[in-house]
Amino acid sequence: MMKIFLDTADAQQIARWLDTGLVDGVTTNPTILKKAGVGDVEETATTIAKLIGERPLSVEVTTDDPEEMIQQAKQYASWARNIVVKIPVETAGGRPCFDVIHHLECAANIRVNTTAILSMGQAILAAKAQSSYISIFWGRVADEGHDLFSVVESVDRWLARWESSCRIIVGSMRGTIDLQRAAEAGGHILTIPPELLEKWADHQYTRATVQQFVRDAQAVRSPTRVTGG
Repeated sequence: MMKIFLDTADAQQIARWLDTGLVDGVTTNPTILKKAGVGDVEETATTIAKLIGERPLSVEVTTDDPEEMIQQAKQYASWARNIVVKIPVETAGGRPCFDVIHHLECAANIRVNTTAILSMGQAILAAKAQSSYISIFWGRVADEGHDLFSVVESVDRWLARWESSCRIIVGSMRGTIDLQRAAEAGGHILTIPPELLEKWADHQYTRATVQQFVRDAQAVRSPTRVTGG
């Protein structure tokens, strides 16, 4: 079944959604940590990792240097066994990071979530490098005018054809219709901010219907309880 990762560093929101049984993991990135006012990445990561149990927690490297990525990844992985390290598919200068991904997965035994993927080609190469997860940025693919549904659907078919264990994470979604379309396209995992997950669960006419039931229930007499004599 499709999984949901919560895209946040807010421990209170994570705890709240864990209680629903809907959350299968958590993803973060430097932007999310900055938004949450995180000052100590290790403290935040270890707190969340403990909170979510065996579920995976993605923590992204903060360097653009491949050698430093490897060192950071090893440091992050030492914090908790359920930490997955996010590695960008390429550096800001366009250098591919497949060697970093392959080394971490195959030599260092560290699970990798390859992030910032915007094309099927990048997804295929990351999967070939043995990445555990590939994060496709739904909204940013759309910003470039490409058929984002087709990208996710094609990657899903390709992975299935070759019986790859790599899982597709679909992120960067901006509305509830994006969530629905990503699920239909075959995204194995949707990573969703808490506020967007809240909207997905809500419908104004469901609320109106329940309100009517509550009003009508007040006019219905409960049956008289019969007690033995």
